[in-house]
Amino acid sequence: MEFYDAIKTRHSVRSYTGETVPREALDRIAQAVSAAPSACNIQPWTFRVILNQDLRAAISSVYKAPWLAEAPAIVLCIGNKEAAWKRIEGGSILDMDIGIAMEHLVLAAAAEGLATCWICAFEVKKMSAVAGILPPWEVLAISPLGKARTVPQSPKRKEISELFRVIE
Repeated sequence: MEFYDAIKTRHSVRSYTGETVPREALDRIAQAVSAAPSACNIQPWTFRVILNQDLRAAISSVYKAPWLAEAPAIVLCIGNKEAAWKRIEGGSILDMDIGIAMEHLVLAAAAEGLATCWICAFEVKKMSAVAGILPPWEVLAISPLGKARTVPQSPKRKEISELFRVIE
């Protein structure tokens, strides 16, 4: 899929078939995540694609939306605040770094004809514990990954002039 088509067609999907995600697609998605930039190229993240049914069920017990459990794979984005680059004021920019990496993942998935839904609405400590992730690492974002059962309509977007300006 052409890059701008992937951007335009990517949606947050909340309905999945049980169809297996092809290993070749996972390999290409991994390459896209690997190419994501981060401050000082620290790459303070790791990603796990959970195919195991029991672990997917455990993850779905922390984030209880039924459509998460439908997906044949769940991606965990795991970050390390201690390793991430710090601003001059001392604050970690881990959220920015993982945001870039997650966006690489969801766009690569869209290019593969796969659906995602970026989720951060969960208790980090519970999700990390269920996934067996130990400090200083934490599960900071998750996403189902699979074929969409239904694709939502594109939401109304703000006018480009409200979001982007060229100042000369």
